[in-house]
Amino acid sequence: MQKQFFSTKEIAMLALMVATCTVGRLMFQFIPNVQPMTAIFLLITLELGVLRGLIVNLLSIIITNLFLGMGVWTISQILSFSVIILVAGLFAKVAIFKRRLWLQILYSVFAGYFFGFVISIIDTKVYGLTNLWAYYLAGLPFDTAHAMGNGAFYLILAPVFKRLFKNYKSEAKRNDSF
Repeated sequence: MQKQFFSTKEIAMLALMVATCTVGRLMFQFIPNVQPMTAIFLLITLELGVLRGLIVNLLSIIITNLFLGMGVWTISQILSFSVIILVAGLFAKVAIFKRRLWLQILYSVFAGYFFGFVISIIDTKVYGLTNLWAYYLAGLPFDTAHAMGNGAFYLILAPVFKRLFKNYKSEAKRNDSF
């Protein structure tokens, strides 16, 4: 018998994570660049792996942009969050990073600025802008809001999501489906 890549239970859990990201982004849309998606992507990546973080990223951005407006920026957003998730995946291999909440919060704050920088690089190419630094620096107040929001959301959500994922992994291990 061939083992499934994703169990039905895992697909349901990932769908709930996408729904959580979607509702969180839409609920906080009135505050520019402040939403819980980055923190949730990082928590998923640290606890369940890069692939699952990328899946939730892709689906969450597409679904929320159906509500907020779809455009070329959708690709920029997916790519920028993907870079943050890939870097988080590298940090997840370092034992001290996985054990220290303050390091994770620090990375989530850094991710707000890193997102702005990566998206600025992409956008200057896509829109044919000539000065990357002027474009990036103009967005710095929004990146700061993103960074501070990430730190706050990570601090609030980490204990809840880590417990949720711990229970999920122990249940999956009992059923041999993870």
